[in-house]
Amino acid sequence: MTEHTNRQFSTDLETTKSLFLQMGGLVETMVYDGVETLISGDLGLVDRVREREKEVNRLEVEIDERIGLLIARNQPTAVDLRLLLSISKMLTDMERCGDEAEKIAKVARRLHESEGRFIPAVELRHMREYVVSMLRQSLDAFAREDAIHAAQVVRSDKEVDKEWKASLRHLITYMIEDPRTITRSIDLIFIARSLERIGDHAKNMAERVIYMVKGDDVRHTGVKATERTARGATYEEDNDA
Repeated sequence: MTEHTNRQFSTDLETTKSLFLQMGGLVETMVYDGVETLISGDLGLVDRVREREKEVNRLEVEIDERIGLLIARNQPTAVDLRLLLSISKMLTDMERCGDEAEKIAKVARRLHESEGRFIPAVELRHMREYVVSMLRQSLDAFAREDAIHAAQVVRSDKEVDKEWKASLRHLITYMIEDPRTITRSIDLIFIARSLERIGDHAKNMAERVIYMVKGDDVRHTGVKATERTARGATYEEDNDA
């Protein structure tokens, strides 16, 4: 971003970015721990997820207030306004990722506390790795202002969608073969659905990074168009490649 003559404004911008990255790190850990509760049965992780959710909500409010004050007091240039608006939009996605992580932890606890054993779907472990990676890469692209890296996150969402569909097929098969697994399988479907939504939110944030860096809104344009925009290639250049 451009150098500012107003040093305080520059400092405040960096602080806002740092707080958002801090929030993202908390959410990333929450998602990991939520699924780990399911895998390991360590119910102490649920309380940890819930405590982090409170901190995520506090940061959301603080960052939102900071953005409003920065815009009102400084009348930022177009580039800096894009940065602030992008963070504001990403805040919503990040907070919702935290909400989904908390849901995962609560459902996982219910599964372990219920009578009988559930059959864990191996795809859920894979889904966790995908969505945690997408969150991490979105944050990294944001920190480095790297549109190309952000476009890779957008493409990764297709893999999460494949994992979601595979998990659904897997669990439906269990329910058909053994109706006694229906209740527990439905809970696992809820967890898989939450992971899929987290992937969607990570994709949204990556698209916001591209807007922040390039000034182009790539939502609803498709993966290939998003990658062209991130590279700065024109349609003609892309066809000639």
